[in-house]
Amino acid sequence: MERQSNLHSQDDAEPSVLIGWALVKLQYAVFVAMSRARQRLVQLSIVFSFVFLLLWIAAFLYGTFYYSYMPQATFSAPVNYYYRTDCESPASFLCSYPMANISLIRNKKHALTFGQPYRMSLQLEMPDSPTNRELGMFMIKTTCFSQDGEQVASSARSSILRYRSDLLRTLGTLLFLPAFLTGAAEQKQVLEVELFSDFTDNPYAPSVTAVIEIMSSKVQIYSSDLYIHAHFTGIRYLLYYFPIISAIVGVSSNFIFLSFIFIFSYMRLLFQVKPQRFRMNWTEENNQQGEERAVPAGTAEMLGPFHQNPTDVRQEEPHFHVGNGTEQQNRDTIGQGEINETEAA
Repeated sequence: MERQSNLHSQDDAEPSVLIGWALVKLQYAVFVAMSRARQRLVQLSIVFSFVFLLLWIAAFLYGTFYYSYMPQATFSAPVNYYYRTDCESPASFLCSYPMANISLIRNKKHALTFGQPYRMSLQLEMPDSPTNRELGMFMIKTTCFSQDGEQVASSARSSILRYRSDLLRTLGTLLFLPAFLTGAAEQKQVLEVELFSDFTDNPYAPSVTAVIEIMSSKVQIYSSDLYIHAHFTGIRYLLYYFPIISAIVGVSSNFIFLSFIFIFSYMRLLFQVKPQRFRMNWTEENNQQGEERAVPAGTAEMLGPFHQNPTDVRQEEPHFHVGNGTEQQNRDTIGQGEINETEAA
């Protein structure tokens, strides 16, 4: 009966043990999976941070190169003319040709980049008046001066209003009459005169001012503006007219270059650390072996004269110090006298 009860108890205990082992294995598997997932997450975060840092550095380098290499593409300035009116002759209101002085410096820096060709043009907004139509052709002279007042470049261009017949002007007036009456449109013409087609600033005498002179005392002008456009070629042409493609190529090139530098540096560091570890382990092993060899000799030296072999102990003989006989007798008599005194007392 006892054997049967033991067998039944063992049979009941085996499933519980198996379940316990299964739970332990499951817990261990979950722990291993969680640790691996955490390790992978840490590795991915480190890799992502390094990639983001390299991308940011690559973009920063490209932006620095772009803004340092690319000059200002366009430059515009209003042109305000001045002229003399103190004429002695009442026949003409203007005593001199209209002139304007335009500064080519912005924020204490030259607006034109050395070695870069530019196209200068003058935009004139002129009324379609009988005076301007009767004026015909007129000349526009442009002169650039350096800081020392030296003439750097000069040009002269001619211009004229567009011809329109009387019938065409009448039809245009009737067609745009509501706009003319409300002020939404004006009877004017806009002329664009090219002053320089390929102007390159002199690096030894950079231009700081441009003087524009209209060589006619009867011209009528609403407003005028000077426009300077850079004529890009080569890499600057690609950077300006294809900015997105240039940015992608530039940032990716910088990223690849920085990645190669980082990988080579990391590999070099690994190759330097491994030999050092091998040398450290080798030196530690040699030091341990030397210490083990030096321990017996060191203990013997520390024991010194107290370290004796059994043969030395056996060979040693006792030494006795023997005094004189008279001294011994005197000591005995002194001791006997002291004993007698104590008994008498």
